[in-house]
Amino acid sequence: MKFERLLSPITINGMELKNRVVMTAIHLVYAEEGEVNERIKEFYWRRAQGGVALAIVGGVASDNYIGYDSMLRLDDDRFISDFAKLAEGMHSRGAKLGVQLLQTGRYGMACFVEGDEDIISASAVPSKISFDTPRPMTVEEIKTVQRKAGQAALRAKKAGADCVELTAGSGYMISQFLSPVTNLRDDEYGGSWENRCRFGVEMVEAVRAAVGPDFPILMRVAGNEFMKGGNGYEECVDFCKRLEKVGVDMLDVTGGWHETQIPQLPGELPRGGFVYLAEAVKNAVSIPVLTANRHNDPYEAEAVLALGQADLIGQCRTQIADPDWVNKVREGKIQLLRKCVACNQGCLSNVFSNNPCKCLLNPEVGNEYLKTEEKRPAKKILVVGGGVAGCEFAVRAAKAGHEVTLWEKDSEIGGKLPIVSIPPAKGEFSELAAYYKALLEETGVSLVLNKLATAEDIKAGGFDAVVTATGATPKRLNLAGAEDIPTYTADEILSRKAIAGKNVVVIGGGTVGCETAAYLAHEGSLSESKLFFMMSQKSESIDTIEGLLNTSSRNISIVDVGKIGASFDFGCGWPVIKDLGRLGVKQFSKAEILEISKGKVHIRYPERKTKEILTAELDCDTLVLAVGYEPDKELFETLQAQGIAVYNIGDSKEAGRIIDATEQAKVLADSI
Repeated sequence: MKFERLLSPITINGMELKNRVVMTAIHLVYAEEGEVNERIKEFYWRRAQGGVALAIVGGVASDNYIGYDSMLRLDDDRFISDFAKLAEGMHSRGAKLGVQLLQTGRYGMACFVEGDEDIISASAVPSKISFDTPRPMTVEEIKTVQRKAGQAALRAKKAGADCVELTAGSGYMISQFLSPVTNLRDDEYGGSWENRCRFGVEMVEAVRAAVGPDFPILMRVAGNEFMKGGNGYEECVDFCKRLEKVGVDMLDVTGGWHETQIPQLPGELPRGGFVYLAEAVKNAVSIPVLTANRHNDPYEAEAVLALGQADLIGQCRTQIADPDWVNKVREGKIQLLRKCVACNQGCLSNVFSNNPCKCLLNPEVGNEYLKTEEKRPAKKILVVGGGVAGCEFAVRAAKAGHEVTLWEKDSEIGGKLPIVSIPPAKGEFSELAAYYKALLEETGVSLVLNKLATAEDIKAGGFDAVVTATGATPKRLNLAGAEDIPTYTADEILSRKAIAGKNVVVIGGGTVGCETAAYLAHEGSLSESKLFFMMSQKSESIDTIEGLLNTSSRNISIVDVGKIGASFDFGCGWPVIKDLGRLGVKQFSKAEILEISKGKVHIRYPERKTKEILTAELDCDTLVLAVGYEPDKELFETLQAQGIAVYNIGDSKEAGRIIDATEQAKVLADSI
């Protein structure tokens, strides 16, 4: 398939894009004192080299209300020269540069504001992002913010940027004026819908007056705030019509606000889950429309364009995970696409924790500027174990010129990937094994399946170095009184080596325990196919269908000595915890098991709010253990004792996350 629509050019107010793929803006937490440094330049130049048509850099502060640490700035002429170097590099690599001007409003942090003690917004509505309460803006301050946005846009133009983007999405300043949730004003900027639109419309007018008629202005909009009492997609469509009238040249349609309880980015959102919002806007305007959020598959993207639901495809995390995404699509190397798995662990979790952006799948992210010219002698290397760590190292070592052989004891590579992909919203992980298999072949790694590694065979192979990536095994507990209750590990449940009964107690409330409990609860609820059948055939009333959808036939309890869900990366666990609550899974944090007998688990725990110590008797016909993993170091230690040059990575070194495995693989491959 040629993906002719996806790879076709488009012109936006004179800006010619070579294809329909746009990298949308993300705060990378790479900047130093607001400047475009080498780290940022190389990050974006790498995406330009990979074929993206337009990369939008940002958010970029346009005034002294700097929202976040390490935020880029264009509120002064001194920042122009570095943006100019960035633009020149993008253009020399065949891509266009956009600059997203961002006034964070109540989402910003007062500690980063220069020359004021407060953050500002439409009204004094406390923020759930910064936890600061903003000061309502005066009309004079409104005019100042708008004027400075125009000045910053002109600086972007002078720097050689190809367009600017304003932000009326994700809950930032323009959104705060639009929404009745955050706009409680009674002047000309509040009250009626007309008045609430005024701030955003005037912002566009100020920018247009500054940059002139022939410089593209884009606007990122929330297709639906997904906030109780807020604006829906009907208001978004109307606002977009107004934006077109005052000179916006393209609309970038995303989902809702950062603080909404509707998932915007994780795997709970299907691929292209917000296309319908972009389509509603496209049907109402004549300017190009971009659809954003969860576009990692070229077939899905091509279908969106074929159906006329949008004109451009927005990618952020997809470009982070694979900067060569566009080139691979153009070259027909679909099997080599490193598709974002929507985990948010390295990107959004880090960024919202004020840490530099990383990627679970791509350890190069943020390190593009670190150049190494050192050439090491080629070695004959054996990798034992075909999980993520082993495959990632093998590929990198082969690319570095080493002769690499990989032994895998099972009939397929992937390690725990088949298990990782089973819980709800984790299906993206299911494609990683096929990706690595294609990559091993592409890089010339000799893959040997069904090969159990022994020290004797390894010695006979004459390898210069051995890398063990033999994984980890689930820990088990000996629970007194549980002898008559079927007891399984989470891995055994997720791999369907066992089917749990009706009354399940999960011991361990970390990431694995919570996701296994969610899987068990979903198994007792409506599947997607059954839901579709009932809805499309109208076989039951909506109330009946909703009742079935939001309950589970299983009675599930999670018991943990600590806080349930605490091991999730920041911002990644709440959709799972929310889902557990929806399906009635009971959660007992800081609990102690008193006794197990006669199909009952007796526990003692503190009530969440009052901290009163309570007891509970949990029915149990199945125990599921999710209490961690034990690294399999046996082969590593045997080889080490025999004086063989051996290295240990991944779970066999220390049970951890996939992002730890890929980073360890990169570090070792760069040094061996």
